[in-house]
Amino acid sequence: MLRELAEAVATRRVGARELVALALERIERLDPGIGAVVAVRGDQALEEAAALDERLAQGEPAGPLAGIPFLVKDIEDLRAAPTTHGSLLFRQAARARADGVIPARLRAAGAIPVGKANTPEFASEGFTANRLFGATRNPWAPEWSPGGSSGGSAAAMATGMVPVATATDTGGSIRIPAAFCGLAGIKPTKGLVPFDDDLYWGDLTTAGPLGATVDDLRLLLDVMADRTLEDASLPRRVIAVPRFVPAGPLPKGVEVAFATALGAIERDLGFPVEPLEPEALGVPANPEADWGRWTAP
Repeated sequence: MLRELAEAVATRRVGARELVALALERIERLDPGIGAVVAVRGDQALEEAAALDERLAQGEPAGPLAGIPFLVKDIEDLRAAPTTHGSLLFRQAARARADGVIPARLRAAGAIPVGKANTPEFASEGFTANRLFGATRNPWAPEWSPGGSSGGSAAAMATGMVPVATATDTGGSIRIPAAFCGLAGIKPTKGLVPFDDDLYWGDLTTAGPLGATVDDLRLLLDVMADRTLEDASLPRRVIAVPRFVPAGPLPKGVEVAFATALGAIERDLGFPVEPLEPEALGVPANPEADWGRWTAP
């Protein structure tokens, strides 16, 4: 979907300003029942989109995300917007002087930021609610959560407010909202996407893509990693572990899907798959207890 939208803007069949205006209209109309968007930069986004349209009309090359409206998770900096981290402590936060790493790369690819997306306080929960902006609702079932901590991003995308929103993952913060909201999501291998020093949880956190389709993930990961997936430096082996900790066999349906995916990796990508048992990852542990230990203040 993203490739088609960007191509339409690049060939001037659709204006970037038109896409941004549509995103702003959908946010205004749909977000009151969802609570995914915590700040909007309407006039600035429209001006930036109009400037892009003018540059394209003059023959300048278009980026791979030309004219795509996007939201920024509110633990990442967006130039001239406050970053609240979903916390009352940062209610009066100063406006950021520069974009964070991933917003900057999306902008460089031609995307237009239209606002910021809700997150639990300091991105520390698997649901999305905080005392500053309240709860974000799942667009498929508003009485339920979209997951977290990238729940504002996922809810906005699943509702169709924007085609792209940034996301980060420490212990499931991309993967949980993707599963809850009917999207695709990846926590990339550490080091593939550059680390943003302003994010929490140190080496456990990485930014990654959320998408409506797997091809959208591929394109976004290309942009975030600033290289193509055909780069010769990619690893050529896949290690497959059914669980992170010993917890018995997978449910039958999950086991079949897991095996099918591994078969596709070997067949379509040519990567040999090396199966491992959870015990091979290290000392068996209780993930709930461990999470409580390392997140304690």
